[in-house]
Amino acid sequence: MIAVRRLSTIFARPITWIALLVAAVLVVLVAAPLAGLVAATVREDGGGSWADVLASSLSQNLFWQPLGNSLLVAIGTGLISTLLGGFLAWVVVMSDVPGRRIIGVLATIPFALPSFAIALAWESVFRNDRLGGNPGLLASLGVAVPDALSWGALPVTLTLVAHYYSLSFVVVAAALAGIGGDLIAAAELTGASRARVAARIALPAVAPALLSGFLLAFAEGISNFAVPALLGLPVRFQTLSTRLYGAISTGDTERGYVLAILLVLVAAVVLYLGNRATRGRSFAVITGKASRARTVRTGPWRWPLLAASLALVTATTIIPGLVLAVSTLLRRTNDLDGGFTLHFWIGASDPSIAQGFRGVLSDPVLLQAGMGTIALGASVALCAGALGLVAAYVVRRVRSNVVGAGIGFLAYVPFLIPGIALGAAFIAQFGAPIGPLPSLYGTFAILVVAGTAASLPFAFQTSRSALGQVSNELEEAALVAGAGTGRRIGRILLPLSARGVTGGAMLVFVTMVRDLSLVVLLVTPATPLLAVQTFRYTSEGFTQHANAITLVIAAVSVAATLLARRLQGARRPWTES
Repeated sequence: MIAVRRLSTIFARPITWIALLVAAVLVVLVAAPLAGLVAATVREDGGGSWADVLASSLSQNLFWQPLGNSLLVAIGTGLISTLLGGFLAWVVVMSDVPGRRIIGVLATIPFALPSFAIALAWESVFRNDRLGGNPGLLASLGVAVPDALSWGALPVTLTLVAHYYSLSFVVVAAALAGIGGDLIAAAELTGASRARVAARIALPAVAPALLSGFLLAFAEGISNFAVPALLGLPVRFQTLSTRLYGAISTGDTERGYVLAILLVLVAAVVLYLGNRATRGRSFAVITGKASRARTVRTGPWRWPLLAASLALVTATTIIPGLVLAVSTLLRRTNDLDGGFTLHFWIGASDPSIAQGFRGVLSDPVLLQAGMGTIALGASVALCAGALGLVAAYVVRRVRSNVVGAGIGFLAYVPFLIPGIALGAAFIAQFGAPIGPLPSLYGTFAILVVAGTAASLPFAFQTSRSALGQVSNELEEAALVAGAGTGRRIGRILLPLSARGVTGGAMLVFVTMVRDLSLVVLLVTPATPLLAVQTFRYTSEGFTQHANAITLVIAAVSVAATLLARRLQGARRPWTES
């Protein structure tokens, strides 16, 4: 009887039913697609796919060589991104180099750009004539560009670094801002040199941030599809993401699903090892006594440091945009002598130019893709924001640690799944009818569902942080006054946390607008998106059109990112006085 009463009491609480509903949605969005992905590879008609991928005459080309290429690119991306991001973070936060605020703002922009924007800019400059077609600007000027600089591992890695070093910069800058000046001053009073202070205090204190920056860049690098596809596939430089795309797009779905599972495992293992490396170690630098960050005097080195910093942010922020903008105005691809035109922006169909394709702003297909992209971003932002907020509220209010931990775990799992692998999981789960439910493949709905699942970790963490700033006393006072759960959420929690939640939803919107890896397997001609249209035009050699679409995506992404930062009111260490 006591157990029955306890159960009846538990199920009488609204939070219990909300928790069950959230858990059910997370199972459908996260657990079921992964389970379906695994099930598709072990059923009778797909059981041999594991042996084909791992231990057959095909495995070298199917898995092992792409795995080696993926690790090469991901490790290079992680290491160089951490080095460059850490360097800029030190310059902006701890040095006396002039212009630090401008450098700090410019250093955050590359991550807001689509990764293929920088790849297209690289191709416009460094493409040689190895594959025929129109060479890049350097080759058109008579400069002999080596193959290693045009195609393959080096340009793929450098392009990903130019995109993802912003992650390391933001993480390390925040950590450096937390190092109190009292610690550095105390070390200097003991006679320690600047090099010793840096090696024994500053570097160990930001070690977790450096590791986090590396892991983020590594995870993004190993799962990125657009850059290896644009700069690697033309010379058959395959990574796991491009091999996965090739397998599924050609109908070899079972092997593609195996590659997706292996890609998830590789990313998860590296993230686990990284977290294990700092487990149990103390990196505390914040004490009970407040102190301002201490600026390092760079003396005569300030100008070389300024030049190096400006060169880095200019090369990754300003130059790619200028290259893409100029390339869209060239009548002939990457040929400055051919004259300029606005045809690729506003031109009507002309059989003598680009095989009759209209300008991107006058093409109804691209206008439809633009509307679809905006609609997808808004829909995913709304769904992921709402689900993340409710999930964060459940974790905050539910009394069961098991339920809270389970919901938190399911909300975090998509972070471990590369976008293209998650897309494959949704094809495996929703690509065929399930009972009375029809197949979702080729519909707008599967894009929204997959986008919501992929964006959930960020929406959940943002909402959890926003709710954490609202005192429990306010909700408890409303409860005493007789306010129900819905009224407490709608009248107290939501208004007080709206700024952070809305800012997080805006960043989800940005991610969906510029993302290609997640949607490239899910999009069909019935559901065109700008990112996929860019990939299509690039693959078919219509460079000006591809670059113009990319600029549109970049403009929307940067504008939404700046708006999101404004809504969040995020404090940046380089803007503190």
